[in-house]
Amino acid sequence: MTSHMPVTRRDLLKLGAAGAATAALAARPATATEGRFDLTGSSSPLIWKKDLYDQTVLQSFACDNVHGHIYTLQLRNGTGQNAAGNLCLTKLGLTGTVLGHMYLMGFGHGVQLGVEPSGSSAYLWTETDGVTENGSARGSQLARFRFADGQTLDTASPALTKYKPIATADNTTCAIDPSRNRLIMRYRSEGAFRFAVYSLPALKAGTVSALFDIAQPSGLGVFQGYAAYGDFLYLLTGEAYSDANPAPGNTYITCLDLRTGGQVQRELTEAGKSLDYREPEGMAIQIAAGRPRLCLGLASGVEKARKASIFYKSAMI
Repeated sequence: MTSHMPVTRRDLLKLGAAGAATAALAARPATATEGRFDLTGSSSPLIWKKDLYDQTVLQSFACDNVHGHIYTLQLRNGTGQNAAGNLCLTKLGLTGTVLGHMYLMGFGHGVQLGVEPSGSSAYLWTETDGVTENGSARGSQLARFRFADGQTLDTASPALTKYKPIATADNTTCAIDPSRNRLIMRYRSEGAFRFAVYSLPALKAGTVSALFDIAQPSGLGVFQGYAAYGDFLYLLTGEAYSDANPAPGNTYITCLDLRTGGQVQRELTEAGKSLDYREPEGMAIQIAAGRPRLCLGLASGVEKARKASIFYKSAMI
């Protein structure tokens, strides 16, 4: 039998203080921890089947852990947007409510996204200067720009600051590790994909010396996104449900050690397995109440009415 005690004014004050402390922790930047995420741990929903600003498939997302926002990338509505590299950037609240958007013309495919909180807003890091290849545009360098609701940017916009730390790189995207303030760049050079890690402040100051540079392992499947926390990199691969790929699908998360390039763990994830279509799309690190979460995105719904869901793992090893 459960006993129900009356709630006193002192109890309410305690609850209020606890809530304030939790809010303060949520707004505090993460600090790097030893260890890594346990990929066998359970997955929990953060947002479930939410509309983005446009109705196309979610491509990637990133979390603003200071202001409590999520930013997503998708192809812009309409035919020919893939080849043109035209993207829609949506700003969401943590419950999935649309708070604003931008259009990015000619940027690329939106495979990954980084967010850098700044003051009362945030700067976004994306691919830019998309080059068409096999019917799809892929960015050839990186761009940093401040979020401005309703604005449309093209690749010549003065609002962009561009970076190309590896001159020979093409097909370039990036993510940001909030625990160590590092930028992780996935790039292709001489036909092979690699990951280079930079101090974010040093990169912005013009230093292009990588802290780590490791190869992307072969044979992982269709690449769909990545995120880094501390010394470990997490890769998302897989395809949408189909007759050849029925539920629970072929979505895997692979963990690499950034210091050695070695594979540490690889696990099938059944997060959101009841979704229709269910295509894995994007990864990010969220900080909730001072603790890290490894998030992965899933697209669902029918064509021209796609939905976005995000799940997370929080267990650490």
